[in-house]
Amino acid sequence: MSISASLSKLSPVHLYYSPGACSLAVHIALRELGLPFQATAVDLPTHTTADGANYYDISPRGYVPLLELADSSRHTEVAALLQHVADLDPAQALIGPVGSARRLAVTGWMAFVGTELHKTFSPWLWHKETADSTRKAVKAKIATRFAELDAVLARQDYLAGDFSVADTYAYTIVNWSSFLMMTLAPYPNLKAYLARVAQRPRVQDALRAEGLLK
Repeated sequence: MSISASLSKLSPVHLYYSPGACSLAVHIALRELGLPFQATAVDLPTHTTADGANYYDISPRGYVPLLELADSSRHTEVAALLQHVADLDPAQALIGPVGSARRLAVTGWMAFVGTELHKTFSPWLWHKETADSTRKAVKAKIATRFAELDAVLARQDYLAGDFSVADTYAYTIVNWSSFLMMTLAPYPNLKAYLARVAQRPRVQDALRAEGLLK
């Protein structure tokens, strides 16, 4: 089987997402690369899709994103999906070739976002039952990480130099601060970064499709 034939079987055909959730990172990446796909919204509190299906029947873990490929296989985990989507581009512009410094930088930042931001925000700050002491500790850790990002973004426009899938992930997670009423005033470079990413045409398309932009 040729490489092109193999890739065609691994092309995305359906994205399951929830507006503003971490699935937005994959949604943006798909649009940035101009890949055709269908999208179905999932109501996470009820675990039902927009057409009324039980989402647990589609994704036993019950969370988004879930990407269904042309071979009918279904896959989860944001960082893995971002890497897969970026590799579907022959130029690998959003991640860099295997073995390159660019790829190491991009995947390093994706790991940082996943472990230091994503899993710090979630689940702790999204649940009302989280203890105040835990909430305070979580916010303190996020403040430290935001300060680190702010310093990096004082020197460059995007995390790994040029725009990459690390930025689609970072933008999505850092933007949760707006939903949680967390000010970015102490981090002017990070705030400018969010605005810069948000102005990209394909990001605008994704936000609009998810009902996050009028």
